[in-house]
Amino acid sequence: MENSKRKNKISSKPSALYPVSLGEGINGRGSMAEIITIGDEILIGQIVDTNSAFIACLLNLNGVTVKQISSVSDNREHIIKALDEAKERADIILITGGLGPTKDDITKKTLCEYFKTTMRFDEEVYQDIVNIFAGYRKEVTPINRRQAEVPEICTVIRNPVGTAPGMWFDVGGKVFISMPGVPFEMKAMMKNLIVPKIKNQFKLPVIVHKTVLTQGIGESHLSEFISDWEDSLASDAIKLAYLPAPGMVRLRLSTKGYDEKKLNTLVDKKIDELKIMIPEYIYGYENFGEENVTIEQIVGKLLHEKKKTISTAESCTGGYISHLITKVPGSAEYYVGSVISYSYEIKERELGVSKNMLETQGAVSQPVVEQMAKAIREKYKTDFSIAASGIAGPSGGTDDKPVGTVWIAIATPEKIISEKFLFGKNREHNIHKTADAALNMLRKELQK
Repeated sequence: MENSKRKNKISSKPSALYPVSLGEGINGRGSMAEIITIGDEILIGQIVDTNSAFIACLLNLNGVTVKQISSVSDNREHIIKALDEAKERADIILITGGLGPTKDDITKKTLCEYFKTTMRFDEEVYQDIVNIFAGYRKEVTPINRRQAEVPEICTVIRNPVGTAPGMWFDVGGKVFISMPGVPFEMKAMMKNLIVPKIKNQFKLPVIVHKTVLTQGIGESHLSEFISDWEDSLASDAIKLAYLPAPGMVRLRLSTKGYDEKKLNTLVDKKIDELKIMIPEYIYGYENFGEENVTIEQIVGKLLHEKKKTISTAESCTGGYISHLITKVPGSAEYYVGSVISYSYEIKERELGVSKNMLETQGAVSQPVVEQMAKAIREKYKTDFSIAASGIAGPSGGTDDKPVGTVWIAIATPEKIISEKFLFGKNREHNIHKTADAALNMLRKELQK
């Protein structure tokens, strides 16, 4: 990773407002957690572990910092080792998976052994199982009846939507919480029962995460450009993380304490400083736990507010820009249509690009892309238009125009602006980067 020494810096001398850094505990138990997912199906890549992401997000929103996430196999020794290691790092250990009724589900039995206890039959859990089976007009089978057996020392977390109950163990100053691996069962349990119980049992801080969305500047250049500003975050115990993706870099500011209003004010102040430094690169913001905002949503909102329309002429992106625009609900209000002018013939026939221009300048050139933007705007009578032409790769490049060369043009009621980009050699990334860059160019014109 470039510039790795500058990443994730935090003050070593926390102030009174920020008692600790994000990586430490805070005033006693409960602020640090670890997540363990159990199941061979995760480790062989048969399923994707979405449970950990959901749990980590929900915990952060409620003041609990996740120290580590681990996945282990359906193996007694592996599970026990993971529990031993987790309790050395965290106050709350959350476990998902392995609570089904079949022989390969060994989590409950292993937990019973780990805490040196025995099983008991829970009548309330059994009644929950009976009610679920009754909904399917079926009798409880002997194997499912065993789901009502739970370790003697645990507090049962009832499962309103499934047959496997959750289990809460409070042992040796640590809390262990075991939940089903089925996502919709786990989510209902976490939201409705576990998080309220954690908040009731522990004094929790507030964790604030806010993200600035940037486009048009790479991670390493951005880091150098905002170096002094990044250094200033440490004195306020604010942690900065760089989250690069094709065509964009997200900057997440995080801090932790007990006065939510002051925390938000301080983070907002640092973001305001950043706005002054790099206004041309910032295109939006995200609040942690809310749906991520996209460049196409921002552009769509601007077009809606200004009551403007847009059309597109695409070559190397093959309709991907149009796809992004039309992903936004209500886009029919401002989006008119597109010409996918992938060939010379379509560029000539549908967009009026002259054969001579194509032969002398090439399809990937400033005059051609500007003609494409001008023609599509006039053809569909829109207020704005986007045109893109490039060499997506992996072949087709030359010394003058290597793979990744892209020209983008925006036509407005007053002018045509165009810009050349060099994106790289990955075809898919080039298509995505071209679309993001084109929409960002349009955003800048709409905001003028």
